[in-house]
Amino acid sequence: MAENRSIPLIWKIAIGFVAGILAGILFGEKISFIAPVGTIFVALLQMLVVPLVFASLVVGTASIGDPRALGRVGVKTIGLYLFTTAIAIAIGLTLGNVFQPGLGMGLGADLSGFQVPTPPKAAEVIIGLFPRNPVAAMASANMLQIIVFALFLGISAVFAGEKGKPLINFMESLAEAMYKMTGLVMKLAPYGVFALIAATVARYGVSVLAPFGKVIFAVYLGCIIHAALIYSGLLAIWARVSPIRFFDGVKEATLTAFVTRSSSATLPITMRVTQENIGVSEKISSFVLPLGATINMDGTALYQGVCALFVAQAFGIELSVGAQLGILLTATLASIGTAGVPGAGLIMLTLVLTQAGLPVEGVALIAGIDAILDMARTAINVTGDAMVATIVAKTEGELTDATKTE
Repeated sequence: MAENRSIPLIWKIAIGFVAGILAGILFGEKISFIAPVGTIFVALLQMLVVPLVFASLVVGTASIGDPRALGRVGVKTIGLYLFTTAIAIAIGLTLGNVFQPGLGMGLGADLSGFQVPTPPKAAEVIIGLFPRNPVAAMASANMLQIIVFALFLGISAVFAGEKGKPLINFMESLAEAMYKMTGLVMKLAPYGVFALIAATVARYGVSVLAPFGKVIFAVYLGCIIHAALIYSGLLAIWARVSPIRFFDGVKEATLTAFVTRSSSATLPITMRVTQENIGVSEKISSFVLPLGATINMDGTALYQGVCALFVAQAFGIELSVGAQLGILLTATLASIGTAGVPGAGLIMLTLVLTQAGLPVEGVALIAGIDAILDMARTAINVTGDAMVATIVAKTEGELTDATKTE
């Protein structure tokens, strides 16, 4: 009985979130001493990622079994990820044009003190997908290479027949153990969230938000629109799932992503809530979600659209419709190469600015508020992963009717 009356974890996290904001405002830099608690919490989440992604993808790939079915699921997954990313960047560009956040700033190029990050070349990204040493890829947490190796291993285990079953059984045991470990780590979530938010508010404060209020507002509004219209519409039409029940089911993952600013670190929670609360089978979630944590970056793409126009307006540069379409294409493709770790979107923004012929020094303008923007875009990234997993599961007959509409 006592168990039933206990406060749900999501409410404990929410309490920690609000308390962290208040503590950051009231105590300022004095509260920074608790920052290591948040750092440890994120480190524990990241500790789960590599073994969970690897084991889950091997099991997910092997459980699909039929290479034709695997190809079908893969095409649906990647197609949906690219489709929603393209819409997200279009929303970002639209809001950038409507709000014109950088209009009238009249900046010159006096930003030489900022070190512009170097974006990877397309050929390097493609070559970098394939690991020369899978053990080294795991040691360095190179998620794209881990995913590729896991896919090959899962398919090979199926082709190995009876001799491959012990490997699959071992991976299933490892994945299950990692799910249980996730539950243990999440008991620390309220304290980790409190520390992370308190330290963030203490460091950046309200003052950093004021000069770039329009940019922050446009990005957050865009994320809300994307979730409320695009995700809700796709869920209701394609999956026959109630959007309200869906968002309620994944709120724990969304809030964790908002606080940690890492799709990869949030992955264990995303997998658990998608399976337990939404009804997506382990077969589908084990394949779709690890892939999404690496290549699905709707929030990042939307942010790049708003920020590219902000930089153009701040420097007084007019962007034609053709140039904005180029940004749409570049941001869609760049989102695939954006790692699911805090701040990676800032690097990919450099690539988008370069393609559009905009001053890459403009990244310095965004760098000061990137942590604030990163929270919203990561939350929408993770929510989008769960949405795509739900739709793919529905089309494959792997979704329970717990969240269906009447």
